[in-house]
Amino acid sequence: MLKINRHILANGLRLVHSQDDSTQMVALNILYNVGARDEHPEHTGFAHLFEHLMFGGSVNIPDYDAPLQLAGGENNAWTNNDITNYYLTVPRQNVEIGFWLESDRMLSLDFNERSLEVQRGVVMEEFKQRCLNQPYGDVGHLLRPLAYKEHPYQWPTIGKELSHIANATLDEVKDFFFRFYAPNNAVLAVTGNISFEEAVALTEKWFGTIPRRDVPVRRLPQEPVQTEERRLTVERNVPLDALFMAFHMCERAHPDYYAFDILSDILSNGRSSRLNQHLVQEKQLFSSIDASISGSIDAGLFHISGKPSAGVSLEEAEAAVREELKILQNEAIAAQELEKVKNKFESTQIFGNINYLNVATNLAWFELNGVAEDMEKEVERYRAVTAGQLQTVAQTAFDKANGVVLKIVSSE
Repeated sequence: MLKINRHILANGLRLVHSQDDSTQMVALNILYNVGARDEHPEHTGFAHLFEHLMFGGSVNIPDYDAPLQLAGGENNAWTNNDITNYYLTVPRQNVEIGFWLESDRMLSLDFNERSLEVQRGVVMEEFKQRCLNQPYGDVGHLLRPLAYKEHPYQWPTIGKELSHIANATLDEVKDFFFRFYAPNNAVLAVTGNISFEEAVALTEKWFGTIPRRDVPVRRLPQEPVQTEERRLTVERNVPLDALFMAFHMCERAHPDYYAFDILSDILSNGRSSRLNQHLVQEKQLFSSIDASISGSIDAGLFHISGKPSAGVSLEEAEAAVREELKILQNEAIAAQELEKVKNKFESTQIFGNINYLNVATNLAWFELNGVAEDMEKEVERYRAVTAGQLQTVAQTAFDKANGVVLKIVSSE
C-alpha cells in the first residue's frame, strides 16, 4: 500500500504526495480540470492550444525548458477531452526549480501576439499532419459527431475545424486561461525522493500566493439516449478499406465501466483474444482489428476498428464482428478466460505503480475524480466483475440501436 498524503492550500490547490526513496528523482504532475469538453462549439481546440502555449514563456520566466534542462529535468504534457496534464521530473537536489517553473505559469503566461502566432502555427501544422494529410486521420471528425449530437465529446481534442485555431485572438486566449488555469481548478501530485514536509513547504512557498479564480461551474449538455443505429460511408485516398464501430457506454464512475474495459480486452488484448484469434488467424477476414474504450469521464464509447483482408467486403467484415458480439450476449464467458484478463489488469496495475512518475499521474487523476486513494482500489473493482455482469452489459450495449458504424472505402 502506498502512503498517500494530502494538503489543501488556502487558494484551493490540492496537493497529493507519496514518497519513494528508491529513486533520486522527484516528479511533479499538475492536472488542470479543463479539456476539450469545456470549449465553446465555435471555439474548439483551445485546451490543446494551451498545452502548447504553456511552454511559450510565463510572466517571469521567458523560457520554460532551458532552466529545467540545466537542472537535469525533463517534461511533457498531454490534453484530452476531459483534462490537461503537465508533468516534469527533476533530480531531488534541484526540485525547487520544478515548483518555481510550474507556479509561475499557473500565475500567468507571457501573453503576446508573437507567442500566440508561433504556437498557433505549431498546432495548425499538427492538425494538418494528423487529420488532413494522414490516412484515416479524419476518423475522429467523422465518428464523434455521428455518436454525439449534444455532448461536446462530438469534437476531437485537436479541434473541430482548423479555422477555430487560425482565428483565435489574444483576448480569447487570455479569457480561457483565467477561467480555467487556477489553483482551485488543479491538482498537484508530487512523488519520488521528497518528504511530505518539504513538498508542503515548497508548494506553499511557490503556489500559495496565486489567487483563486472564478472557475465556471461545468454545465454540459447531456447526450440523449440513442434509439436507432447511425451509419456513414465515405470514400478516401487510403490504402485499405476500414471499418469503425462504436457503442455508447457508461461514464467513468459507473461500476459497469470495469465490465466494458474487460470486454474490450476479451475481444482484442493479445494474440489469444477473440477478435484476433477468430477473425484474423482462423477466418482471415481481417488483417488487423482492435477493441478499446474511450476512458472518458462522462459517458463514453466502446470502439471496434479493423481493416478487412484483401477480397473481404466491409459488409462481410461487419457481419463477422456482429457475430462475435452476439456470442458475448448469448454465452457467459468461461471462468478461465475471465481470470486471465483480470490477472493481466492486476499485473499492469502493480508494475505501473512501481514507477514514481506513473504514481504521480495516477494520484492526480484519482484525486480529481474522487480521492487519490481510489487508485489502490482499481484491482478489486476489476476483480469484482462477474461473467453475468459482462453478459448483461453486452446485451444492452451491443444492441444495434445503440451503435454507430463508419465505413471508409479506398478510392485507390
